[in-house]
Amino acid sequence: MITNDVLRSIRYMLNINDQKIIEIAKLADFDLPLSEVQTYLLKDDEPGYQPCDDQFMAHFLDGLIYFKRGRDPSKPPVPLDIPVTNNTVLKKLRVAFELKEENMHQLIETGGYRVGRSELSAFLRKKDHPNYRACGDQVMRYFLKGLTLRFRGRPQAGTPELFVRFHENVNSP
Repeated sequence: MITNDVLRSIRYMLNINDQKIIEIAKLADFDLPLSEVQTYLLKDDEPGYQPCDDQFMAHFLDGLIYFKRGRDPSKPPVPLDIPVTNNTVLKKLRVAFELKEENMHQLIETGGYRVGRSELSAFLRKKDHPNYRACGDQVMRYFLKGLTLRFRGRPQAGTPELFVRFHENVNSP
């Protein structure tokens, strides 16, 4: 999935502003100007749009873990997981929101998709594991939709069209 879509979805899910995105990334020792973050949040057909790079996304996801769970100063920083894949996003969000496997199943089902226990387990394995499986965009969309519904409920009138479309039509390419 495009990291810009993931960033926009997390921003909407947590109801945070652009400045808070910068603060979350700073928790993982990454500084970026507000103007650049705003280009990541634009739609891909809007002027000024820039693809979100893996470096920023990796720091943002690590910062999100620190933001939600706190940082243990006695532990060294976790090495960045680059390139950022759907599997990486799934794992980092699992840690940030302290989700167990059954929670993840519920979220994906709430999003409108059924995933088997072994399939979900395969998404969470290391890439060099023989049972590793790449997480597809569709599964990621269902997971993000379920997580968003957990935090925000169903989209209300006045919700920006982009998010209504994203969260109601996860089957779109």
